[in-house]
Amino acid sequence: MQLKTISLFILFYLVFIAVQAQDEIRGKVIDIENNAILSDVHILNHADSTIVISNERGEFVIAKLGTYTFSRLGYHHRTIQVLDSNFLIVQLRLKPTELNEVEVSTNRLGQRLKNTAATIDIVSQKDIEFANHINIAPILNKVPGIYMHTGALNTNRITIRGIGARNLFGTAKIRAYFEDIPLTTGNGETTIEDFELKTLARIEIIKGANSSIYGAGLGGTIHLLPKKSFVKSNEISSEFSFGSFGFQKGILEADIANAKHSAKIVYSNTHNDGYRDNNEYDRQTFTVTSNHFLNTKNDLSFVASYVDLKAFIPSAINQDDFNTNPTSAAFTWGRARGFEDTKRGIFGVSWKHQYSKNVRHQTSMFTSFRNGYEPRPFNILSEKTVALGIRSRLIGNTRFLNHKLDWTFGGELFRDTHRSETFENLYQDFPIGTGSVQGLRLSNFKEKRRYVNLFFETNYHLSTKTLLSVGLNFNRTNYNLDDAFNPVGNIDQSGTYTFDEVLSPKLGISHELNSNVSFYSSISHGFSPPSISETLLPDGQINTDIQPETGWNFEVGTRGTLIKNRLQFGIAAFRLDVRNLLVARRTAQDQFIGVNAGKTQHDGLETSFRYRLVKNKPVTIDTYLSYTLNNFTFKDFVDEQEDFSGNDLTGVPSDVVNAGLELTTKIGLYTNINFQYVGRIPITDSNSIYADSYSLTHMKFGYKQTFKRLTLGAFLGVNNIFDEKYASQLLINASSFGGNAPRYFYPGNPVNYYTGININYSF
Repeated sequence: MQLKTISLFILFYLVFIAVQAQDEIRGKVIDIENNAILSDVHILNHADSTIVISNERGEFVIAKLGTYTFSRLGYHHRTIQVLDSNFLIVQLRLKPTELNEVEVSTNRLGQRLKNTAATIDIVSQKDIEFANHINIAPILNKVPGIYMHTGALNTNRITIRGIGARNLFGTAKIRAYFEDIPLTTGNGETTIEDFELKTLARIEIIKGANSSIYGAGLGGTIHLLPKKSFVKSNEISSEFSFGSFGFQKGILEADIANAKHSAKIVYSNTHNDGYRDNNEYDRQTFTVTSNHFLNTKNDLSFVASYVDLKAFIPSAINQDDFNTNPTSAAFTWGRARGFEDTKRGIFGVSWKHQYSKNVRHQTSMFTSFRNGYEPRPFNILSEKTVALGIRSRLIGNTRFLNHKLDWTFGGELFRDTHRSETFENLYQDFPIGTGSVQGLRLSNFKEKRRYVNLFFETNYHLSTKTLLSVGLNFNRTNYNLDDAFNPVGNIDQSGTYTFDEVLSPKLGISHELNSNVSFYSSISHGFSPPSISETLLPDGQINTDIQPETGWNFEVGTRGTLIKNRLQFGIAAFRLDVRNLLVARRTAQDQFIGVNAGKTQHDGLETSFRYRLVKNKPVTIDTYLSYTLNNFTFKDFVDEQEDFSGNDLTGVPSDVVNAGLELTTKIGLYTNINFQYVGRIPITDSNSIYADSYSLTHMKFGYKQTFKRLTLGAFLGVNNIFDEKYASQLLINASSFGGNAPRYFYPGNPVNYYTGININYSF
């Protein structure tokens, strides 16, 4: 009898254990935008108020089904009902008022912003939504150290700490990524302004050559992170807006998800007649992102973006037209009805695998294409580009001398093929609007551009408060040019050019003074190879002596929070020394050659402050202020016997101020006002001509209200409220041809407005 009793007791005990095991739920917490693992997440059980905390791999175990709230500094808390025992994926979205606690994507090592040994800025989804829905320039220009020229919606140039300022048309010497897909071509050119702003969750900007894993770009890296759907979230939304200069825009958005798979689909259609003549703009975009959590060790994600753009080009005008007739287009561009007609797309897939608790890997494969047709006054350009690439890296952690060591190493292989042809432009004035007419072929090139980046980066925890960061990037770049146009007397420009291998090291250290304030310092090397067009000599031969621009970046900084977390601040001082400065020397109206002409020295100060003036009330008021001081000079610069040493670097403002106020209410009303001051900008290397300083003020009002599953909203924005007259982009060192005055200026838009409504339904 006693044996039977014992047997029954054991049986009941095993059944009890089995039932308990079935209720035990495991899961992982991640950042919804960059999929960073989130440790130290507090998980509150509403039933008994017990708390468990996610480990350093973001993993957690809860004992029973029920309602739980997940909270962590730097992120909005999220409450979830756990209804089954399946593996649980929990995604958290960043909280703009606690950015220093957010996990950043600079090296994929699971690092909070406040601990990084580099100057990094985050543009949050709130920053994007509070700005206009048309142009990314005002959003980026709030970031200290960045200045984005914008001559038109399709004509832009981004500079970071003065790098890229000497590029005449478009952005160069700055690397950019959409998720893990390079947006920078093999030619070193970058275009980000065509992406639909409503598809972006946040933007991470790494200044200087501080990111070994992203190619050690001389100016830095702009990392665009697309919006993604929460798992178990299904909703649709739409928005329509219109405004000045014939602006109209429609957006459709859908989120489809279950417990392990989610997808976001966004379509947009934008039209703008433009402020100036020959300034019409039409763009359609289609963006898809998806996440697939296959099991506890494997994740897949997809991203695709397609842009169909046709935009006319008014180009730059001279001083007299800028003063008296700013709506005019450049005469030749207006007569030719010059435009760009572009179709571009990117597609990428990423696989993440957890080998063990200490080692994981991520591999991304991507492809992109661009087809362009651009009638210009001097010729018609037709081009096609197709790119393929792969990025793969191992990420892990171990112990070294009894201290934690995080590490990552991997590589990126990239190849694109670019075909370009030019034709005569037989543009005609009659009948009116005829514009460009294609004539005989003038050139036919095929370029193959390849590079390989190998990278290694570590974070070594010298103590609980001090972090040592060491990185190394290896790059090998080569171009192959095939000249398929060889009529009698034409020089064959075919050739191959391989640059010397470039090693770019990085060393940084950060130290937490206390839980709120940290200091950092770093030394890093960066480079920027010339484009094929810059390697061509006037006789058509490849200049094998031209070298990449290289530079060393030295910086010290501090960031943190004060006054009970109401004040966020960041201060950085830096020096960037650039050698083998590439100069675009004009040899004809449509011809430039590259020359290594000297050195520049970039000394600067960047500060940013954000203060929560009112909180925990029916009204929340945030204020912000940033200041950038640029002391950028030619250190040693002689071009065609003219010595410009000691002059201010062309194309960069002397200083920039941004200030603003953001107000939100619990009843759904919100507003913000932004003020920007831009100092004088030198237009010529001789510093004989400067663009005047200017100030802009923008304002936006909105209202949003939720009725159970339905959310309705409306907004109204006004840009350049005080109708300031200014040059929004400059064509530096413009030359005069045929006795005409140089065309330096792109007029900025006068006062203008936009308004719209949006609707969202969850089901």
